[in-house]
Amino acid sequence: MKTKIIIGMAVLGLLFSCKKEDGGSTMTAMEVKMTDAPGDYNQVNVDLQQVTIKMKNGGWINVQTNQGVYDLLKLQNGIDTTVVVDSVPTGDIEQIRFILGPNNTIMVDSTLYPLATPSAMQSGLKLNLNKFLLPNFNNVILIDFDAHESIVEQGNGDYSLKPVLRTL
Repeated sequence: MKTKIIIGMAVLGLLFSCKKEDGGSTMTAMEVKMTDAPGDYNQVNVDLQQVTIKMKNGGWINVQTNQGVYDLLKLQNGIDTTVVVDSVPTGDIEQIRFILGPNNTIMVDSTLYPLATPSAMQSGLKLNLNKFLLPNFNNVILIDFDAHESIVEQGNGDYSLKPVLRTL
């Protein structure tokens, strides 16, 4: 199975690798995948609306995002999902940002609760990357969205998301 994934990634790399845009900047292929560490909940659903990247010598760039509500707990034990496939400028990425929508929930003991996401709908969940995107290569960034460490139960029984994100 891993061999098929590696071959598939190599083929994607060839299909999307380095091209010149009209402005003359070199573009390269990038994928962002999301996975999760195990947690003690029935579901942790995040409403992903947009992924943006910040290049070292530029501003934020919106990348082609597979929008949707993702149950993070289905992304464990080596399972991941692709949330971005796009061509972006070759160079250094400083940060990546996940902008969430309003449909974030958590299921505890078979009861679904709203999951508060302070600032995630405006400024987004940011993660420092400091990664150089290689030309002629399908650059894959795997983000571990650690649901177990990210959920905080409030004193009133509500839940909020204080995201713990890591690159793997």
